[in-house]
Amino acid sequence: MENWQEFTEDTISALLEDGSDPDALYTVEHHFYDKDFNKLEKLAVELFKLGYEVTDAEEVEFEDGASAWVFDAIREQSLEIAPIVADAMKLEQLAHKHGVEYDGWGTYFEGDEEDFELDDEE
Repeated sequence: MENWQEFTEDTISALLEDGSDPDALYTVEHHFYDKDFNKLEKLAVELFKLGYEVTDAEEVEFEDGASAWVFDAIREQSLEIAPIVADAMKLEQLAHKHGVEYDGWGTYFEGDEEDFELDDEE
């Protein structure tokens, strides 16, 4: 189990330090995967009923040659730590209930991209 509090604080802090708009609505994507499409589909239906936008599952191949089905559950929300952590914890539990892997969440930089510059190391 990931430390979602620490991960979320670090991610939000990095976005804001890079100049992302603190008042914007963010597309927060929660990632799920499993080898069994049917298990993923059951979870996707449950997430849809909870108000998440659910992407179509896609089959991906890993570096080791193994493959799995993946999809995202998406919600537009502000960049606030507590609700994102609560979602991550809830969705990790739902994934576990369905025997599916929860692979965390992510979002995108929001703001004037001209103000966003990557360092040479990034």
